[in-house]
This record gives sequence, structure tokens and C-alpha cells, in this order.
Amino acid sequence: MKKPELLVTPTSVKDILPLAEAGADAFVVGEQRYGLRLAGEFNREDVKKAIELAHSKGKKVYVAMNAIFHNDKIEELGEYIQFAAENKADAIIFGDPAVLMAAKEAAPEMKLHWNTETTGTNWYTCNYWGRKGAKRAVLAREINMDAIVEIKENAEVEIEVQVHGMSCMFQSKRSLLGNYYEYQGKAMEIENRKMQKDMFLHDKERGNKYPIFEDENGTHIMSPNDICIIDELGEMLEAGIDSFKIDGILKSPEYIITVTKAYREAIDLFFEDPDAYEDKKDELLVAIEEIQPENRPLDTGFYFKETVY
Repeated sequence: MKKPELLVTPTSVKDILPLAEAGADAFVVGEQRYGLRLAGEFNREDVKKAIELAHSKGKKVYVAMNAIFHNDKIEELGEYIQFAAENKADAIIFGDPAVLMAAKEAAPEMKLHWNTETTGTNWYTCNYWGRKGAKRAVLAREINMDAIVEIKENAEVEIEVQVHGMSCMFQSKRSLLGNYYEYQGKAMEIENRKMQKDMFLHDKERGNKYPIFEDENGTHIMSPNDICIIDELGEMLEAGIDSFKIDGILKSPEYIITVTKAYREAIDLFFEDPDAYEDKKDELLVAIEEIQPENRPLDTGFYFKETVY
């Protein structure tokens, strides 16, 4: 067995070194013009600096280009991929096939991670994109543990799963919030994410609050709970899953660092002594529960849901 990569989403360049010290192995960075639902906005100078800092600690950086691209942005893709390659990014995350085509021309040696958020649900699809040039497939959040293990057993590419944080329930390319306020006769400019951390859709019937924000890629509605399976990692560690992702979107740097330390300890403990991990895992879960925002309950997502065909 090999240790999985611990992949983390920093909020800014300032997070890179603290997260590296906390145990992160790799980082996702980028800007909303090309990437979806990033924990922080990284302009080109930030991306360059993040790569330099991460590489100085022996860590990797993946540049997000997983947005859905309309024709007006297609011509930009090759140049942005060249920028990532020239600054020694370790991989590009993509969903739109336009990025794959552009990468073949602009930087054919660049590693590609296929991530369409919701369609990575079986090993055949993962391997298909592997044959097209992807080195890694990011699995959908809506599949369970049994399916994840089966995919890993049959995959010809690296497999990445999300183990912590919120997930996206709905995205529209339309400016739904702006349109709503305009309909009400109010003007609403799209604010930065810091201003939008307190924006929710409230479902009184279910008692849920769904974080919602709007950016260049449209409107995003997020899950009411955060995934946390720090106490259920054993099966995936034994299966050899290649990368565990902690998604820090709409979370503070301090929260992300604390959670990263906890998962680093859990992974290392399992490989030193699986019994020690079993003894400590509940304590690690409690430690995360103590720092969890009041309106963000923890659950296990779809990991233990029954698959319905």
C-alpha cells in the first residue's frame, strides 16, 4: 500500500507554507475565469508564487481549468495552459474537452486531471478519459464507498475522492441572484466571496440552509452539510485510492489548516499501525466537530448510501 496524496484548496498564497507544514501534499489553485468553486482567487502572479512556494517544500500544485467554456474563451485556453506549463504546474484540472484539445497543442507533456464534478461514476468512463490523455479521474461525490473501491480496482488512471468539505448541489451559468434582485427592483452587484459567506437559501421544511454565491461562472448552490469521513478512511486506504481532497471553499484558513493536520495524522497513523488509527479516529472526529461552524453539520455524504439502479 502507498499513502494517498492529501490534496488541499488554499484560500491565498499565504496559506501554502502553513498547509505544507500541516501535512498537505498538493494544492489546487486558479482563478474563477477558468476554474470552478475555488477556495480562493489566484491571479497569475499568485499562481506563479504558489508553485514556487509549494515546490520549495516538495509539494505539488494543480491549476484549475474545470469551468465550462463558451466560444468566447476558447482562444484563451492555449495561452493559459502555456503559462501553467512555463511556471511548472504539476497538472491541470479540466472537465471541458476544449481544455484537453488545447493542451495537446500548447503543452502536450502537461499532466491532466479529469474532473467534471458529477460524471465520474464508473471505471469505464475514467479509463476512457485516461485513453484521451488524463492521468487522473476525480470521482463524483454522489457515489458510495463500494463503487469507489470497485472503480479503483479497475481503473487505469489515478483516482481522487473528496473526503472533507461542502459539495456543489446545483450550478447555473445564469446570474440567478442578480436576476432575482433585479426582478424585485433592486440593484445587486456581484460581490467577492468574502461578502457572500453569509448568503443562504433557507429550506424551512427540511430545516436546511444552503450556501449560495454567484461569480463569473454563474450561480452555485452548495450542500447544507460538510462531508467528513476522517473516521472511515480505512477501506479506501486499503484499496489504494491515490488522492484525498479537503475542499476548503467558504472556510477560513485556520479551519483548513486544522482539518489538514487531523487528516494527516489519521493517514500516517493508519500506515504506522491500523489499530492505532482505529483507537484514535473518534478522537480526531471530535476535534473537527469542535471547530465546525454552527450552521455546518458534518455527515458522511453519499459514502454509505445504497446505490439504486
